[in-house]
Amino acid sequence: MRRPAAEVTLQVRVTGGVQGVGFREAMRAEALRLGVRGWVRNRRDGSVEAVVQGPRAAIAVLTAWIQHGPPAARVSGVVCDAVPGEHDRAYAGFERLPSA
Repeated sequence: MRRPAAEVTLQVRVTGGVQGVGFREAMRAEALRLGVRGWVRNRRDGSVEAVVQGPRAAIAVLTAWIQHGPPAARVSGVVCDAVPGEHDRAYAGFERLPSA
């Protein structure tokens, strides 16, 4: 699957009180609503990690949402970086992956 040139792919790490509060499912729902593809998972260090891919405008809306997350979340930090090589590919849909 080829990606359109107007799309962006980012790796996102979210820290704070973001596990056990429905963050992953809420993020998945928001991503699907916006037409963003990729995945989200919990990390053993208590953070949430995601790869998000889609039109720049949709990614901007999703990353703004990530700054606060669902109502029970307490986001203390968000880092967005260029996606590393192994994740730099085209995605279909938005998945919840097992914890890593």
